[in-house]
Amino acid sequence: MKRTYFLARDVDAAKRVVDALLLAHVEARRIHVVARRGTPLQDMPEANLLQKSDFVPAVQRGLVMGGATGILFAVGALALRFISPPIAGGIMLASALAGAGVGSWLGGMVGMNIGNTRLRRFAPAIERGEVLVIADVRPERVDDIEARVRQQVPDVRIEGIEPLVPPFP
Repeated sequence: MKRTYFLARDVDAAKRVVDALLLAHVEARRIHVVARRGTPLQDMPEANLLQKSDFVPAVQRGLVMGGATGILFAVGALALRFISPPIAGGIMLASALAGAGVGSWLGGMVGMNIGNTRLRRFAPAIERGEVLVIADVRPERVDDIEARVRQQVPDVRIEGIEPLVPPFP
C-alpha cells in the first residue's frame, strides 16, 4: 500500500475528497482525516492514534534495538564466562527475544507520545484550518485515484505519496 496525502482548504472540500475516494472504491477503513483540534469532521473517518503518532516506527526501532541489545548481553555473558558454551545458543535466543519484547514495548510507549514525524510538514496548514486527507491505496491505483480526486475537487493539493505503509495499522 502507498499512503497518499491530499490537503483540502476546509472541511467541505475534505468531504468532497473523501467522497471522491469512496467513489474510486477506496475502502473507508483506508481513509484517514486529520484536522485542527475541535474541528467537526461530520461523518468523515478521523485518523486514530496509530496514524497521528509515531507508534509503529517506534515499535519497529525498539524491536531491532532491543533484540540487538539482548544478543550483545548474551555475547558479553559468554565472553565473561557467566554462561557455558553448550547453553549459549539458547540463552542468546532467549535474551534476543526478551530484549526485542522489552524494546518494542518501550518503543511503543515512547512513540505513542510523539506526534507522527511524517505529518509534521502539514502542521502549519492544519493549524490554519486546512484538512489533511490520507488514503492508503494499492501502488498501481495511485495515479488513477489522484486523477479522479483532482477531477472532482480541482482545488485540492495533492501532497505526494509515501512509499511504504505497514500492513497492520
